[in-house]
Amino acid sequence: PPALNLKWGAERALRAADPLAEARKIHAEEIDRCEAIARHGAPLFRGRKALTICNTGALATGGIGTAFGVLLRARATVYALETRPLLQGARLTMWEARRDGLKAFLITDGMAAAALRLKGIKAAIAGADRIARNGDTANKIGTLGVALACHALKIPFYIAAPTSTIDLNARDERDIPIEERDPREVSDRFPAWNPAFDVTPARYITGIITERGILKPGDLKRL
Repeated sequence: PPALNLKWGAERALRAADPLAEARKIHAEEIDRCEAIARHGAPLFRGRKALTICNTGALATGGIGTAFGVLLRARATVYALETRPLLQGARLTMWEARRDGLKAFLITDGMAAAALRLKGIKAAIAGADRIARNGDTANKIGTLGVALACHALKIPFYIAAPTSTIDLNARDERDIPIEERDPREVSDRFPAWNPAFDVTPARYITGIITERGILKPGDLKRL
């Protein structure tokens, strides 16, 4: 439910006279959008150490990726959070980093703040499933903790996402639905709470890297 651009793409295709042709057109546009996001964001990360969470590469998008695409084009050194409980960072992001020849290190989610303090990481970047018009951003669970740690340590925290992820009908985080998944993914022995996403308030986001350029959260309502 939080992933707005999936809904946007499906509705656009189904409105077309030839849905399959429209879907292929969307795919081609997505490749261009990912390259544009990477082009705008790469100078911020070029040759630097960066932390990221979840998977935002080719496996998650139609092109080279959003946040991962930025890191790929920047040839950054990547610190990838494992992203519990489904381990998208460990299973997918690290696989993509190795395939693409990026220097990358896997860390557990609980190591994020320590890595930001001790490993010379200069910036953090995440993708987005939905962005409200005030800049509040929903992404994989754990993103809020990364943003808070960056804020405390005065490290820039960026979101990379196409403008199709921006929901101008959502005023703020209160209008973003948060999916809760099967608690058994966390534990089959104990009662558990398993939200798949969290929301990072706009005040903790340094900038939002889109195919149109780098925007401040306050710029979105003018789109």
